[in-house]
Amino acid sequence: MSYSPSYPPPHGPPPPGFPASPQPGFHVGSTYPGQSPSFNPPPRSGPSPGGGGASAIETTGAYEGAQFRIAHRDSNSLLSVRLQPGYELKAKPGSMVAMDASVKIKGKMSESIFTGPGEVLVAPETWGDIVPISLDGNATWFFGKESFLAATRDVIRTSKSQGLGKAIFSGEGLFVYQATGRGIVFVQSLGAIVQRQLAEGEQWIVDNGHLVAWTASYKVERIDGGGFLSSSHTDEGLVCRFTGPGIVYIQTRNADTLISWIQDKLPSN
Repeated sequence: MSYSPSYPPPHGPPPPGFPASPQPGFHVGSTYPGQSPSFNPPPRSGPSPGGGGASAIETTGAYEGAQFRIAHRDSNSLLSVRLQPGYELKAKPGSMVAMDASVKIKGKMSESIFTGPGEVLVAPETWGDIVPISLDGNATWFFGKESFLAATRDVIRTSKSQGLGKAIFSGEGLFVYQATGRGIVFVQSLGAIVQRQLAEGEQWIVDNGHLVAWTASYKVERIDGGGFLSSSHTDEGLVCRFTGPGIVYIQTRNADTLISWIQDKLPSN
């Protein structure tokens, strides 16, 4: 199957709904020719664990000199970003699928930097999902070490120590990443991404292997699975208890569990 570019040539007019020149601020949910307007449901008010799921997450939009589209969500997700001249996109090393010959790339240990004009295609290492997170300069987002895919140029990404006890039990290593500033962060997952918005004081318990990104506070604790949660899946019942207000993104698959499943299927010597 041939790939059909989602944007016009680098020096052609922008898609309908996007500014003709770089503009400050967000333009999320803009549509393309023949595409229906994005669905934007009201905030979740009930206790449904799937609140704000896949249909509530915008997959097209723009920020300053970058226009993006996310295709094939929940399985074989692909992020395409059209960069205006001189605008930069930071991405996870090795995530590039393809790019226009007009795009320049330089690499660092922690990220690759693409400079427009032109389109860049990036994707996760395995089958999974991609969602954009908008940063307004006020909120701080935290995400797991495998969750970062790409970000617009003014997003600041740093590592944050969890403290020894939390690091040992959370499964995310000694550091988690945090994102601040203004712009868009694109996070990736294994499986589909589900969004949960927690009200003040509302709690949600998440297996740490399913965490993608969050703003809510949390603590790690042990629960008695009673056979319901296997020790290999939750490290003998260790989970993260989130407390609102805040947002939590989770992934529907767990990498460690998948690895164990594959190992069980391999023939023994």
